[in-house]
Amino acid sequence: MSSSEEGESANPSPCPAGPAAAAAVAGAAGVGVGAAAWPRRRCRDVFWLVVFLLHLLVFGGALALTGLNRFGQADRFNIDRFTNLTAAPRFAGSPEPAREAPPPPSLEAEEVTPKSELTESYWPYYGAAGAVGTALAWAWLAAAAGKKDGGRVVMRAAVHSLTAYLAVVSVLCFWGKHFFWGVAFAVGGALHFLYVMSVLDRFPFTMLVLQKAVRMVWELPDVMRIAYAFVLVMLCWMALWSFGVSGILAFHIPNGGQWWALLIFSVSLFWTGAVLSNTVHVIVSGMVFLVLIHGGQAAASMPPKPLLKSLQYAVTTSFGSICYGSLFTAAIRTLRWEIRGIRSKIGNNECLLCCVDFLFHIVETLVRFFNKYAYVQIAINGQSFNRSARDAWELFQSTGVEALVAYDCSGAVLLMSTILGGLITGTCTGVWTYFKQSDKAIMVGSTSMLMGMIL
Repeated sequence: MSSSEEGESANPSPCPAGPAAAAAVAGAAGVGVGAAAWPRRRCRDVFWLVVFLLHLLVFGGALALTGLNRFGQADRFNIDRFTNLTAAPRFAGSPEPAREAPPPPSLEAEEVTPKSELTESYWPYYGAAGAVGTALAWAWLAAAAGKKDGGRVVMRAAVHSLTAYLAVVSVLCFWGKHFFWGVAFAVGGALHFLYVMSVLDRFPFTMLVLQKAVRMVWELPDVMRIAYAFVLVMLCWMALWSFGVSGILAFHIPNGGQWWALLIFSVSLFWTGAVLSNTVHVIVSGMVFLVLIHGGQAAASMPPKPLLKSLQYAVTTSFGSICYGSLFTAAIRTLRWEIRGIRSKIGNNECLLCCVDFLFHIVETLVRFFNKYAYVQIAINGQSFNRSARDAWELFQSTGVEALVAYDCSGAVLLMSTILGGLITGTCTGVWTYFKQSDKAIMVGSTSMLMGMIL
């Protein structure tokens, strides 16, 4: 998964280099050193495991229903009658005008159903998005793990390409007369450029961290197979998700209901993608920890089938903790990066600096209980998410590694590559949709961008 990151409280989003780097840094700091054998573990954060599984069941059923409702036939399950619930109500006291009875349905009427009202009209666009996103994900993994200088390739591509690509997408949006999105992408490009300028001095150290992580992954081919397998798992869920979303695009909901429905299903997809990404993180962290603590994969003291054991714990006893952490870590991490970048550029404005420091301390408190390094503790000790996050952060503070973690920007670099992959996917799909059905280009392009980021 290309959205997983490493570094300073890194995420969303999923690639094996990030988890390996996080495990390497935490392992070097001494996280869990001494746990030579796998301990017997209990299930943690069971409540969030149940919530996530119920979420999959409910949203999976809703996606299948909305997709089938307009697959091959408009309004197969007669759901259109519920659209009146979201329509603007009439003024009280105004009688509803009498309406003529609709004519009985006929075969001719069914045959002339507009293609824009059918699921299969939009599903091919998402099929193309999945293909582009998968190709980019596998190319990214090959570039990161197939070369000794993979860290340098990833960093240069992410840092130097994202600002320019955001500018290109902004121009395309203005050309298509979507002024809001044009301004949004232009502002995003400007903010990214300012952030890069504010942390430019940290990039040499970040390069070393990425190169170390890539070398470790390059020496563990089984880790790459796990990453490729999880890309396929995510692709299967995206097939169902895109099927349901295509049905929503073909379903006319008044008062902006389509956008609200897309937002809800996009949040669901983001959580699912983050869970799968962080599951890879836990698996890889456990594997890398064993390699570090035993002195190599071929060491005589190495437990049998370590990767399978790590996979077993990640998808059973620790899965609830992964689901819990995946809800919050990405948002808190991004907020921390932005506040830190603003803080470094304030200068001598004491009033503004005081306000930003107040926000910064609040976010630092949240990071203490929601940080990416918790997944390393989960992989090693099988603790709950909050306890793992607190223990990892206290360990960093007590050993002095916190300064290195704060100076590292590898998580931000990997997030840049994730956004770049999403933008490429969304642009390809959005341009195709624009020439076929221009009124749906933004909806299809924005949701395709999310698919590309997660893949």
